[in-house]
Amino acid sequence: MPLRPLAPLCLAALLAACAGETPPPAAPPAPPAVKSEQPAPTPAHLRELTGTLLDVPAGADVELALLTISERGLPHKLLGNIQLRGTGAPLPFRLQFNPENFHQGIRVELRGRVHQSGKLVLHMPSQLIREPQSQALGEVRVTPAL
Repeated sequence: MPLRPLAPLCLAALLAACAGETPPPAAPPAPPAVKSEQPAPTPAHLRELTGTLLDVPAGADVELALLTISERGLPHKLLGNIQLRGTGAPLPFRLQFNPENFHQGIRVELRGRVHQSGKLVLHMPSQLIREPQSQALGEVRVTPAL
């Protein structure tokens, strides 16, 4: 008996058998990573500025930048920056920087701005940073942008 006519029948039987198998149960998803309450410690060679921004609306994008300022009052060099998302509650921040980038006689300021739906809505009054040491700035209010 020729095997050729049996080939389609065997193929159909094989496909039917595979279609009837149930897939193995999926592995349970990994539990979401839990955010630790304690931030990672600051490396020994860096310093940090900490504080809390007040009056930042929920969903707003916040950018804080530590800048050297030229004699004309314009930003010259970026020393460090962070981006945060407003929650509607006081917003803690922690900006790390390298103290070796501070040079004698150079003005350094912490500046901030708040965007909502792509539009500048608030800004943080400039904070003069006199020393390249870790500092707690406390509560800082943002004000309407002009």
